[in-house]
Amino acid sequence: MPGDLHTHSSCSDGSTPIEKLPWLAACAGLDWLAISDHDTNRSVRYAYAHPEQNGVKLIPAVELTAYDYGREHRVHILCYYPDNCEALARHTAVMDKRRYDAVYQSCKELEEICPQFKTEEALEFAKDSGTLYKAHVMRVLWQYGLSDGMYNTVYRSLFGLRPVRGKILHTPVYETVDTILNLIQECRGVAVLAHPSVYHSMPLARELIAAGRLDGVEIDHPRNTEEDKAELEQLAAEYGLIVTGGTDYHGMNTNTPHPVGTCTTADEQIARIRALAEARKK
Repeated sequence: MPGDLHTHSSCSDGSTPIEKLPWLAACAGLDWLAISDHDTNRSVRYAYAHPEQNGVKLIPAVELTAYDYGREHRVHILCYYPDNCEALARHTAVMDKRRYDAVYQSCKELEEICPQFKTEEALEFAKDSGTLYKAHVMRVLWQYGLSDGMYNTVYRSLFGLRPVRGKILHTPVYETVDTILNLIQECRGVAVLAHPSVYHSMPLARELIAAGRLDGVEIDHPRNTEEDKAELEQLAAEYGLIVTGGTDYHGMNTNTPHPVGTCTTADEQIARIRALAEARKK
């Protein structure tokens, strides 16, 4: 059976405890699951400590955030089977601090304009992650009826970037795409460009693929466009890239639910990921 290779738990900005995700994968009939929390080695450590749970095999994974400074947009790169190494630990610790500082500043500014909001309650939602995410802020507003969901008009008024900058938006500094790809190489992981449609990353995808910087591309993703999927399939065939799929599951921290297992990676592609990771660790 296939696997869902893109999911998030409460170790980053998802709502579901990490130990519950394998059960959800088992309920969906999956054999494989990657819990790919953002910029943290918590999900990596969990998978190495629990290689199989509820009959589901766990693939160590992390979704690393980079920034394309030329085009001015974020880029997400999935890394599978990274070594739980010092380089990854250093990077994730730095990102935890940068993200915490940025969102904490947003929280303090929100307290000034919204007396119902308390930073301590956002920190309670964040207790599994070790840092703060905008999702934790929105959960506080949602529970008091100050927002009718997570990523909506209220979110955009507070945290939007374009066309109008949000009232309390502070963003962490992200490393360049090259820096993140070099980190994945140092960790001997497998690099897959996540959901190229989401951040309008197709021009970057073409560049990275032509330069031989990617091992694979994520195609079966709920927010990829059909046009981009078709081009990605052609590029993957031409360059021999691994093709992955995943739901980008975040539990209740989303606008549109995508249950675990509704976007998947085929068995033969998972075998390719595993073989490549094993070869790099020899």
